[in-house]
Amino acid sequence: MTRFAVSPLAPTTLPIQGSDAVFPVRRVFCVGRNYGAHVREMGGDTKDQPPLFFTKPADAVVAPGGAVTYPPGTSDFHHEMELVVALKAGGADVAPSEALELVYGYAAGVDLTRRDLQTAAKKAGQPWDSAKAFDASAPVGAIRPATGEAPAGAIRLSVNGQVRQDGRLGDMIWSVEEIIAEVSRLWRLEAGDLIFTGTPEGVGALARGDFVEGEIEGVGSVAFTVA
Repeated sequence: MTRFAVSPLAPTTLPIQGSDAVFPVRRVFCVGRNYGAHVREMGGDTKDQPPLFFTKPADAVVAPGGAVTYPPGTSDFHHEMELVVALKAGGADVAPSEALELVYGYAAGVDLTRRDLQTAAKKAGQPWDSAKAFDASAPVGAIRPATGEAPAGAIRLSVNGQVRQDGRLGDMIWSVEEIIAEVSRLWRLEAGDLIFTGTPEGVGALARGDFVEGEIEGVGSVAFTVA
């Protein structure tokens, strides 16, 4: 029997629509620069750019009903609404034609960002960990099990009832299949991994007390209040 030197933390889990089972989160991969309009609003160019990847720790995921607090060390705290892919299997060097076979389901999620820290890191050529991988930086809704093709409908986010992000999943530069394949060339994927697939234009700042609600057509929703 294994004896732990300190008590291990409980695993991070997400609810599954229509089931009393939960999905155990292993790792969290995130894709940047995956909607042309968002790339341009952040001052970039969409031409010939490969996917940009960064990660968040599993315990950055906030399940429905969990607390999201305004993080320390920032005065420019932003929302980024995203489709989240949950994997039931893994592998390395997965072909795009086989990628959807790894998918358990999809969820609505928000990549929360300390934008001022990210901007400073970009200018200095430094990692984005403090800007992206902080506590409670990844609220995610219940997972909807996959039934076939990847979702391609509307993706929206509102703050205090006012729509800020309004796009379509079909506008992604890199498809779900291509994203999974590309991640698998850099890391060996496993069951329990989540992949945030990028955000459409309209990202913006949040303040304490803001009520954030996001919805993805055919997938589900995510909602929280910034404490």
